[in-house]
Amino acid sequence: MKKQKGMILFFSLIFLMIMTVIGVALAVNSSQSMKMAGAGSDRIAAMTSAQGAQERAIFQSQGVSLDHLKQTLVVENNSLGVTSVFTPQASSSKKCQRSNKPNPKIGCTKLEVSSTAVFGRKGLGLLTVVTGIEQEFIDL
Repeated sequence: MKKQKGMILFFSLIFLMIMTVIGVALAVNSSQSMKMAGAGSDRIAAMTSAQGAQERAIFQSQGVSLDHLKQTLVVENNSLGVTSVFTPQASSSKKCQRSNKPNPKIGCTKLEVSSTAVFGRKGLGLLTVVTGIEQEFIDL
């Protein structure tokens, strides 16, 4: 009978150690999942910021400021932490791509707008949204 009591204590300690190892493994796995979920939400927030800043920069720069743009234009959005860069595209033709009946007096300026947002811990994440624009103008 005394030998059996010792065996119960031994198996109880083994069972307790196994449960402790399982608990620690689950805690580490949960911590990793939380970090991955946080990184995903940071990326989604950066994507939303970059798209919003890009739309705002395009809206504020429409019209005369984009007409016949010859050099790169940089627009900073400090509230969202996004930098938008307007780059004119060199093309041999000023014709509009989507015009089914081209008019020789109407041309298009082609631009590429890239908005870059930095996100994540220590700013290690970098997300860039790129959009192409064709703006019509009258060539006199």
